[in-house]
Amino acid sequence: MAGGPGDPIVVDGGRSELAVLWAGLPAVGAAAGWVLAATADWLAELRWIPMRGLFRLIDRLPDHTALLAAVAVGVLGGLVVAAVGTAERVVVTVGPERVRLRRRGSDREVPRRDVHTAYVDGKDLVLLAADGAELARERTDLSADRLRDAFRGHGWRWADADPHRDAYRRWVPDLPGLPPAADALLRARQRALEADKGGEARELRGELARCGVVVRDDGRRQYWRLTRSGGEDATSPEPEGGGR
Repeated sequence: MAGGPGDPIVVDGGRSELAVLWAGLPAVGAAAGWVLAATADWLAELRWIPMRGLFRLIDRLPDHTALLAAVAVGVLGGLVVAAVGTAERVVVTVGPERVRLRRRGSDREVPRRDVHTAYVDGKDLVLLAADGAELARERTDLSADRLRDAFRGHGWRWADADPHRDAYRRWVPDLPGLPPAADALLRARQRALEADKGGEARELRGELARCGVVVRDDGRRQYWRLTRSGGEDATSPEPEGGGR
């Protein structure tokens, strides 16, 4: 919330998101545990169901013990998921001179003078430089409308869609027009996407950025475009964040 015209505007999931994580998920886990304990004898008789041995073990326990154990495990599982969800929360703070992106203990600020345009691409908040390079790409479930209002509230340039969307081309091996080494990086990144190695895919996105190549994903298909430097500027900014 903004306290005044010059105050930073914070966009996050708010208290309701925390309530869902820390109260809702353990409650769902407890209910699931109760259902499993109550139906363990029936589930243990199904030949096709996985973990039949676990259900047989639960069925052998006294009813109250099985119920308490299953509910406790469900609550614990809900708390674990809540902790992971809390760590993955993104907080975006937009001020008159800079934007701050915070996730998983990482904290990054991008000066306004470096940002030409901000927009949301699917579930990614993207900050673009004047030459079309990505300064940041952060995966988030935050409302696009709230992000738009926060940036526009301080006079930042906001686009309702990727201003370079028509410039992307589908990547296929040995496609002409790419800077040196970019094709090899895209091959390696394709393998990372197919193996669900999100960290490696993000690292390779940064390597491509240094070559002057911006990449976006549609499922496991890669699309690319060049920045205005066309790969000649080896110091192109590296995008950071949760996007692959």
